[in-house]
Amino acid sequence: MYPLSFMFVIANLLLFFSQFSDATDTLALSQSLADGSTLVSKDGSFELGFFSPGSSRNRYLGIWYKNIPVKTVVWVANRNIPINDTFGLLMINNSGYLILRSKNMGNVVWSSNSTKAALKSPVVQLLDSGNLVLREGNGENSGIYIWQSFDYPTDTLLPGMKFGVNLKTGLDRRLTSWKSTDDPSPGDFVWKMQPHGNPEYNILKGSKIYFRSAPWNGMSYSGNPQLRSNNIFNFSFVNTEEEIYYIYYLEKKSEISRIVINQTSNRRERYTWDEASVSWNLYAYVPNDYCDFYNRCGPYGNCIGDASPICQCLKGFVPKSPDQWNSGALSDGCKRNRSLGCSEGTGDGFLKFRGLKLPDTTYSWVNKSMNLEECRAKCLQNCSCTAYTSFDIREGGSGCAIWFNDLIDIRETSSGGQDLCVRMSASELGMYYSDLDVTP
Repeated sequence: MYPLSFMFVIANLLLFFSQFSDATDTLALSQSLADGSTLVSKDGSFELGFFSPGSSRNRYLGIWYKNIPVKTVVWVANRNIPINDTFGLLMINNSGYLILRSKNMGNVVWSSNSTKAALKSPVVQLLDSGNLVLREGNGENSGIYIWQSFDYPTDTLLPGMKFGVNLKTGLDRRLTSWKSTDDPSPGDFVWKMQPHGNPEYNILKGSKIYFRSAPWNGMSYSGNPQLRSNNIFNFSFVNTEEEIYYIYYLEKKSEISRIVINQTSNRRERYTWDEASVSWNLYAYVPNDYCDFYNRCGPYGNCIGDASPICQCLKGFVPKSPDQWNSGALSDGCKRNRSLGCSEGTGDGFLKFRGLKLPDTTYSWVNKSMNLEECRAKCLQNCSCTAYTSFDIREGGSGCAIWFNDLIDIRETSSGGQDLCVRMSASELGMYYSDLDVTP
């Protein structure tokens, strides 16, 4: 006969292992997930379940890191409609949608609501990447999903998650901040891709641009020294007729890193997990300095971080409103010393500025097959063209990017900057059709 204490230990061990073995990463059509239960990805990296943020008593369905002690939520399903009790239920309905019900609220508070064809035997699965997917029951390794949480991010970008726009379907994978640490509903801080001719991303504060990345130049976003080769993550930018997106992957499986759009700090931040200190380390963030804030110096104004004053007119330009400029009101920017001669047929030339964050590309045009001489000629054919440069700076440069109208949100940068040829009057240059190198 075993002693009572021994039997107590055995019972507890059996209970522990039964709980461990009950952990699953999938939910089938006939099953549901109640508040208090969770799904855990196969490798134990992520967990899906119900939680209450900060000091709030509301309940939300979310995904967080399972394998770190600091509760860090990376995705929220019902961020707009919290559940006010502990009777939330996640299930797959007969139409093949993933739905979240509340017993007391008496209705569906969130749904995946996919427009794709219904599945025969749908299964929802939490992947090791942190992606919650709805797929066919026998299609575990197919990579074909009827719906996935990676297409509908909240405030966090995880490795392998696309940030950008599908031009064919209109799917816009943007990030929106939480309102506060107690409230995951959408704040007014948004990180989104701008898919115009020469794509770049913006951070919006309300309806106004707060920060702009500058366009991708084949290696990085021009003028962004923070985005460089490192031993933590690798990254790429995809720009095709179908999709425009940024994506990153971790170099080592043991690394943990995330990007978050933070309403509290008003920054887009990248964090890495530090096992030694058991905390998140801030790796990089934007805006990083005064010149990072959008259009600080107005049209043709060049923001130089260590200059006094911090805003300088590009060579060939003078302050548009000298009195306001001298008093520190810089939004009017700069104007040309001499008007362009295009309309009079007298010809124009270009000054080449080095080491710049390229201007806002809202009014721009690109051609990936042109060389720089063809690009220059193309710009001169249009009286509204104000600047040009290479679209891709790799291997000596290729392609053509040209700008129309005023050049705004320019800054000088110590690394990662790019050459920009700015159109000038021939009388300003003192000669016809000549490109002259200048410092900003």
